[in-house]
This record gives sequence, structure tokens and C-alpha cells, in this order.
Amino acid sequence: MTATAISVVICAFTDRRWDDVHAAVESVRRQTLAPHEIILSVDHNPQLHARLKESLPDVLVVENAEARGLSGGKNTGVARASGDVVAFLDDDAVAAPRWLASFAAAYQDKRVIGVGGRTLSLWPGSPSSAELLAVMREGRLLRNQGVDPHPRPGSAEAFTVPTGRRPRWFPEEFEWTVGGTYRGMAPGPVRNVLGGNASFRREAFAAAGGFSGDIGRTHAIDRPLGCEETEFCIRLGQRMPETVQLFEPAAVIWHRVPAERARFAYYRERCYAEGLSKALVARSVGTEDGLSNERAHAFRTLPKGVLRGLGEAFRGDAGGLGRASAITAGLGYTAAGYLVGRRASRKGR
Repeated sequence: MTATAISVVICAFTDRRWDDVHAAVESVRRQTLAPHEIILSVDHNPQLHARLKESLPDVLVVENAEARGLSGGKNTGVARASGDVVAFLDDDAVAAPRWLASFAAAYQDKRVIGVGGRTLSLWPGSPSSAELLAVMREGRLLRNQGVDPHPRPGSAEAFTVPTGRRPRWFPEEFEWTVGGTYRGMAPGPVRNVLGGNASFRREAFAAAGGFSGDIGRTHAIDRPLGCEETEFCIRLGQRMPETVQLFEPAAVIWHRVPAERARFAYYRERCYAEGLSKALVARSVGTEDGLSNERAHAFRTLPKGVLRGLGEAFRGDAGGLGRASAITAGLGYTAAGYLVGRRASRKGR
């Protein structure tokens, strides 16, 4: 097996995630496949940049050289990376020990240009980042509650990560609203990977360019926009149609869901913002490619989810009715955001 050198890029922007960032970095340090380098891209926060440079001397801590926001931070990290592959990890996430090894195994197929992994949500009630950091510094390996052959379930060095309490009304089909892998995603080739747990060969950026600064999240804007990685992946597929992008569930991370994001108010706003973002994606790469996955999800996965929720409610699970209702509401808010975004796009032409 050919060795794959993987640079890991983490984007940071706020002191409020100090423990989160350190836990993320520690989880990368403790990979079974050592990273080629860890790059921490700090988004227009000189004080945080200085603090992190002092706190993490073994990490390449750089300042976002582009416009404020996640896209600029990622592009800055890519520009400094020297590995064969560039992997991205959210600053409020931690990676399982075989995260990078799972990516590397997928890249043994030369057709593969990008690989995304499985993201498990850390709901309220899960261990804090400070607690996870302490566990890792004790030398214990983080372990998934599900099927996870490494380390062994009874091993003394294993720490099974509790994932907290998902709200009973929250549907798995909409876990993308909090950055998690959602019901309906299947292993294998995909149109796009999820940005908080993703990797690409370095040549992908030369072929497709970087992440668009006109799409995606910036902490200067309150609305929770997204889709910068979706637009990039579609553009990459259009420019390199002979390549493949994969969803590899073995590449596991845990991503934190703050209490305010576990509320319906955030769910509603995130769905609407996703619709706005999808309108920008469709304008950039075309409606056919920009909405192909979304149509399949809306017409296949979501109706099944509504029926499942109603069936669970009929069998005595009161949360089932909430989940069915949330699916219906989420689809409506997303569609409304898309229509508003499309109308704005037409006016802006």
C-alpha cells in the first residue's frame, strides 16, 4: 500500500472554542496514521492567532489571508499545505483514531479525488471538549458507541464517547442542519462530501480552484449559511468528470452541537438558510447538478421519514409525531429559502 501524506486543516475564529480547538488538535495528534502536518487557520482574529501560536508550538498556526469566513480560512490552509491530501476537521469536532487511516485507504484507488467521513453529533449531555481532551492526554483512544473494531470494546485504553441526548422531535433525516451525517447517506460514490469531515487530493484545488467566498458561513453574518463544500465538490466533479468522490463511514469524527442548536428555532433558521445557500449553488454550477441530491432526498427519503415517524407515534412513541412534523416543516422552510434566493439571484443579474 502506497503511503499517503495527509495535511489536516482546522479553521478557528473565536476564543469561546479554546477547549474545542485544543481537543480537535489533540485528536489529530493521536491518529494511528500520523498527519503530515496540522495547519490551524485563524479567521481575522489577531489575538486568538497569537494565543494559539504560543499554545500549540507543534502546529502551523496561520492567519486567514483571504476574506473573512470559512471559505477563506480553508483556502488559506490549502495554500500552506504540502501533503498529498488535504483533510478538513471542524474546530468543534474530534476525530476517531483511524480517521486519517480510513481516508488514506480510500485513496489507494487512483480515481478517487475526494473522501468524506461519518460525522456523529455530540448532543447536549455529551462530554465537554475539556473532558475529551483530558481523556486523550491520559492516552485513551476514543471509541464509537456503535460497531468499532479498534480499539476492542473491553480494552482498558478505550473510551466510548457518549453522544448525549438528541431532542425527541429531531429527525435523523435533517441531521445535516447540525453538521452530522444524516439518514439517507449511503457509503460509496457521492456528488459531494460534508465539509466538516472531508478530504481532497491536493491537485483537486489546482483543477477546480478554491472554495467560493460568495457561498458559505462567516461569523460576520448571523444567518447560518452553508454549502461552500457542496459547490466546490460539484465544480470539481464538472471539471474532473473521470474522478470519484466517496462517502467512507469508517472515517469517523464527533461534532459538537451546542444547546442553542438543538432547539427548533435554530433548526428552522438553518433550513431556511440552506435554501438560500442552495440557490447560490444552483446559480454557480447549474440547477441540474446543484439540486440532484436534494430532489432525491426530498422525494424519496423524507416521505419515508414522515411515514416512519407517524408509525412510531401510532406505536406509542410521542416523539414520532414531532419528528414527522419537523421533517415536513424543515422541507417547507428549505424550499421557501430556495425560492427567495432564486428570486434574489434573478434580480441581481
